[in-house]
Amino acid sequence: MIAQLRQQLVQHGPAFLRVPAKLTPFAIQKKVMLEGLAMVFKEALEDGDFEFLEDRWLKVEVRDLDLRWYISYQNEQLVVSEHVEQEDVSFSGECNDLVLIAARKEDPDTLFFQRRLRIEGDTELGLEVKNLMDSIDLDSLPAPVKFVLNQSADFIQKGLQSSADRKEVMNAH
Repeated sequence: MIAQLRQQLVQHGPAFLRVPAKLTPFAIQKKVMLEGLAMVFKEALEDGDFEFLEDRWLKVEVRDLDLRWYISYQNEQLVVSEHVEQEDVSFSGECNDLVLIAARKEDPDTLFFQRRLRIEGDTELGLEVKNLMDSIDLDSLPAPVKFVLNQSADFIQKGLQSSADRKEVMNAH
């Protein structure tokens, strides 16, 4: 019963989040994104590791929430925009998959080859972004952020697993 409830929440949760997410003004989304990126990439920003993104645009899209942000590095700081003329590289995925990637519960390469994570555009730039993401030390995140990320990822992983288990049982009959 609990496994079925979890499975339903994992499968349909993003649909419930879509409307509030879309109704959130971009100014608030931008503030949250910039603060989140500054926290997660604190060391990389201090070390100037984002120079490869100078005057180039990374599009990050959460397909099932219909959200997208354009991120660049200008004047030694990250910039988030609602629209750009042309992005250089694009990363897109479903909400659950992106949470699993962030918590290191799923490998981005695996999801890419399963076509659950899309990377389009300048492949060299995409690889630099992926390598920078891989370099994040999750232990350096504030404890509450790390806790919420891990709990969310575990919940999603168990919900997806129970869904896969049910499909296997149904296909075996």
